[in-house]
Amino acid sequence: MAINNQEWPSLPLDQWQDTYETLHLWSQIIGKIRLSLMPWINHSWHAALYVSATGLTTSIIPYGTRAFEIDFDFVIHQLRITTSAGEQRFFTLESMSVADFYRKIIQALTELDIEVQIWPMPVEIPDPIQPFAENETQAAYDPEAVGRYWRALLQVHRVFTNFRSRFIGKVSPVHFFWGAFDIAVTRFSGRTAPKHPGGVPNCANWVMEEAYSHEVSSAGFWPGAGLGEAAFYAYAYPEPKGFSEYHVHPEAAYYDKGLGEFILPYEAVRNANEPDTVLLDFLQTTYEAAADLASWNRSALERIYNSRQK
Repeated sequence: MAINNQEWPSLPLDQWQDTYETLHLWSQIIGKIRLSLMPWINHSWHAALYVSATGLTTSIIPYGTRAFEIDFDFVIHQLRITTSAGEQRFFTLESMSVADFYRKIIQALTELDIEVQIWPMPVEIPDPIQPFAENETQAAYDPEAVGRYWRALLQVHRVFTNFRSRFIGKVSPVHFFWGAFDIAVTRFSGRTAPKHPGGVPNCANWVMEEAYSHEVSSAGFWPGAGLGEAAFYAYAYPEPKGFSEYHVHPEAAYYDKGLGEFILPYEAVRNANEPDTVLLDFLQTTYEAAADLASWNRSALERIYNSRQK
């Protein structure tokens, strides 16, 4: 069934760059709260956020014998904390500095008798300006732009989940990584990988070594910071010989040598007659580039896909 591309809103980065940068840092604060309280799960899966019916959520976080969750609601533009005792604290998402956001979330948690300590510096950003509590620079919030981004995430999440369902080997959830502000899904061959070289800005090498301890084919979507436009990406680690020259679909896809990834501009999906089909072709062919060139045991890792199951 073709999807009306009005469901895939326009996301020109230059029209919401300031809001994106602010929201990225806000999401890091919330993500670090989850990170600090969750038991470690392989490849840092315990740290991720998830797309929800109204925005992004930590999902449930254990706290002693209690639990709580934190939600970005991008429909009514509210940050909300809900506890297992039925208590809530919330505040409006509007233009405010990163420092103000940080103070508000810590105050709300304190009122709920939740004590948490996080590393106060941004990660995976080349030149983080200052600790969250001191950052008065990023302070933009355009609710209309955020709403468009969330609606795009809903569509991406839906198609990624479809793609994920085709694989019966080890595969990640469709989850949102606040470090790079991307939504991703990762398939595993089952084999170990060479030690990752690290080098990600303001991220410890051991984190990357653990994240890439095993051979993967990964795909995701991000607003386009560093590229200039919203885009989908796909890569393999370790990258097999011939990967960058592999013919992938659709025609708008290309290999970016600087990033070491295949790139598909979001606009190529958004403007397609059948956006789902175009995106699934990209996900499938870039996966095949990794799996075939690295001789994955595909017959043991994939289920027979019935195209009617959409």
